[in-house]
Amino acid sequence: MTIRLYDYSLSGSCYKVRLMLGFLGLDYDRVQIDFYPGRQHRSPEFMEINPLGQLPVLEDDGLRLRDAQAILCHLANKHDDSGQWLPRDQARFGPVMMWVMFAGGELMAASAARLHDALGYDLDIEAARAKARAAFRVLDDHLTGREIDGGKWIVGDTPTIADVACFPYVALAGDGGLGHEEYPALRNWMRDFRRLPRFHAMSGIPEFV
Repeated sequence: MTIRLYDYSLSGSCYKVRLMLGFLGLDYDRVQIDFYPGRQHRSPEFMEINPLGQLPVLEDDGLRLRDAQAILCHLANKHDDSGQWLPRDQARFGPVMMWVMFAGGELMAASAARLHDALGYDLDIEAARAKARAAFRVLDDHLTGREIDGGKWIVGDTPTIADVACFPYVALAGDGGLGHEEYPALRNWMRDFRRLPRFHAMSGIPEFV
């Protein structure tokens, strides 16, 4: 079995895939793409790999996938025999997928704010931060309800790909001028996530001390 990840070390979307590969204990080859400043993701060679010119891209035994959320689903579906990371029961499958889509949708406003502040992207930064704060409020309210019910993960009693999908851009929010002070449930959830076995850090997200 050969797994190859086309990766950029500072990308939150690539990081969530690296997290999932680590949680599953999978070996893989990393192909580093010079996203910034080299813009290698827009080169003709990479556009043949992903015509959208986006990272990450995963190759797994001949299957090539783009989009971090799709990759998380694939990895959990193929490589997690326990069914923990992508539950199949009716009570959890739909909610997990709902929050995975939330990570790839509403939470990407935090990614946009980070691209503006860290890499100088030209965008409406106040609009991006407002959308990110609104998304954080939705997730914090949900996690507050989970705490009241005795839970600490987004869905169910164990972490799932919903947690993996949502974690990076919430945790990296400071790079986009966003704080966590108003979101106590988010802070608790991030603390618990960083305590997971096989968790590994990236630049901007330290190990839990």
